[in-house]
Formats: sequence, C-alpha cells, structure tokens
Amino acid sequence: MRILCLLLLAVGAFAADVVDPKDCTAFPCLIFNDEFDFLDHEVWEHEITMSGGGNWEFQAYVNNRSVSYTRDSTLFIKPDLMSNWKDEAFLSSGTLSLWGMNGRGDVCTGNSYYGCERVGAGSNLVNPVVSARLRTLSDFAFRYGRIEIRAKMPRGAWLWPAMWMLPRYWPYGLWPASGEIDIVESRGNDDYGTLGNQYGGSTLHWGPFWPHNRYDLTHSEYTASDGSFANSFHVWRVDWTQDKFEFYVDDVLELTVDPGTSFWDLGEFANIGDIDNIWERGDKLAPFDQKFYIILNLAVGGTNGFFPDEVPSNPPKPWANTSPNAFLDFWNGRADWLPTWEQGEGKISENAALQVDYVKVWKMTSIEQ
Repeated sequence: MRILCLLLLAVGAFAADVVDPKDCTAFPCLIFNDEFDFLDHEVWEHEITMSGGGNWEFQAYVNNRSVSYTRDSTLFIKPDLMSNWKDEAFLSSGTLSLWGMNGRGDVCTGNSYYGCERVGAGSNLVNPVVSARLRTLSDFAFRYGRIEIRAKMPRGAWLWPAMWMLPRYWPYGLWPASGEIDIVESRGNDDYGTLGNQYGGSTLHWGPFWPHNRYDLTHSEYTASDGSFANSFHVWRVDWTQDKFEFYVDDVLELTVDPGTSFWDLGEFANIGDIDNIWERGDKLAPFDQKFYIILNLAVGGTNGFFPDEVPSNPPKPWANTSPNAFLDFWNGRADWLPTWEQGEGKISENAALQVDYVKVWKMTSIEQ
C-alpha cells in the first residue's frame, strides 16, 4: 500500500478532495475539489438507465471507460453508437436490460420511462446511442456556497451537454417542487440558428408542480467569448447565498436571481388556484434552501423541445418532436449527423465529448451549511 501511495504521488494522481464543512476554520473554505487525475468512483456514481432526464432522449447511460474516462487530468464523456457495442440489427430486435445485480455501478438507477429494460421491435428502436451521466448523490451535496467548473462543451449535431444539480432529499416534493439548478446546458450543433454551440444557458427550475415551472423567470442565455463553447475551455461559476444566486461565465455575471420575499411570490402562484404555499416553512430561497448534489452528463436529442423543430439547421434535424418513431428517424439520419461527431477522424472524435477540467466547491462563510 505504501508503494502504491508513493507511485500515485509521483504521477500526480490524487483523489477528489471532500471536506466536511464543519471542519472549516477559515473562509472561503474549499470543501470539494476534483481535478480528475483519475475517475474517483468513491465520489462519482454512474447512473445506469435509459430514461435519461425524462425527455425521451436517444442515449442509454452506462458505466464503461470507453464513454467516460480521464486522461491528462480531464474527464471525458464521449458518445458512442449502440451498434458498435451490439450490431445494427439489435436496435430493432434486441433486448437491452440494465437491471444489473452487483450494486453501485452495475444496478439500474432509473426505472421511469422504461429506463431499465427496453425491447427493440420494428420501428420502435432501442436507444441508438450510449453515453454517461455521473453524480455525487451519495457522496457529496451542499447548501449555499460557490461552485466552479472549468469545461469544454462537445461539438457535434444533437449533442446535449449539461452540468447541473438536483436536491438530495426532495423535501418539498417531486420535480420541480424541490428545485433544479442548471449551471450550464448547451448544444453541440455548429449551425442551429441561435441555439448552436456558440450559446449556453443557465437556469433555475422551480414550481409547486408541473406544468407550473417558472424557469422562464430565472433563465439566461449567453454567447461564448471565443465564438463557441466547443472551441476551448470556459469557467462556469455559481455563487449561491441565503439571499440570491449569481451565475458567471469566465467571470462575467450572466444571471442574478433574487426572489424578493420568496419564490412563491415571484411566481405569483397564489393566482393559479386553491393551492397551498409548499415553501411557506422554508427560508427565503426555498426551495433552494437545502442540499443539492452535482451531475455531469452528455445527452443526445430528445422530444421535449430542447431541440425545436422550427429552427433552421445544418445538418437538418432528422426527427420531429411529435414523431412516434423519433429514435428511428434520428438513426436513419445518421449519414448527416454522424460525420459531425467524427469530424474527419473516421471514428467518434474526443471533440464530441464533454470535457471537464475540474469541479470545485467552496463554503464562503461560517453561517452557510
């Protein structure tokens, strides 16, 4: 063990550093730091599911080092084709079971939307893409502080990278009642109107129940300073206090959210019917007055409208969000979109990967928990 530790030190391979905020004696206090010298499975759990984010995306999330790996102190989440893992006939006739049996990293983590098992049948395809979604649910969550992530977005049509946070315990109820913090979402397309990889967005999702999600009041879109978030690494930062949120990109303030008296009043939910204020017993920032954990993922496509049908694009969008065969339509269009993932390399390029240099979290004052 001593020899192994010395070798790790010699090559600079350090595990993610997680500090109990109660141990902080000076501020700001770094309570989470992962520079991805290696993929620390004691901190990052792979989600195993086909349900994605509930948007009928086209990827299956798996735990495999061909799609999620580290190199040169960088985390890569790179898409691959299911047909490379199985064969093309499997998409329309095979059974993909993710139930597993051996615990964390093997057992299906999301059964909703048929997330643990799907059967290909004719035009109803099994998910044609594999990718990864990593989370710190069991190992790290925090309330208030500063989170900073340095990352490079992927380049490739219909890729949907996200770095975000969800509640650990859902104390106010199911989504969006307990909130969602989207540090950044982007799209991999080079040419997709005003929605390509030159743009990013930061958002808070909140509301007493769906469809009363007032994210429209707490959303900002912005442009990369170098022309594209897929060109180089950028730094996203969120300062989260007991009173407000501030979202920064490369130290430029892009979004401030101060709900005033409460998010309940900001959303004017008292006007929508006879419903109780679900956040009445929370702090001013409720539902964002509780611990959230970190998620890093690369999704593909979907039918929820994140990729709108009416936006002109090159290559053309191969599926409609209302199509009952969106998976098949997407797959049949691969002659157009797959080259944007391969980028002349004859195989899927690392430029199509979400690349994360580091994730850091600070506790900023002694009153934050």
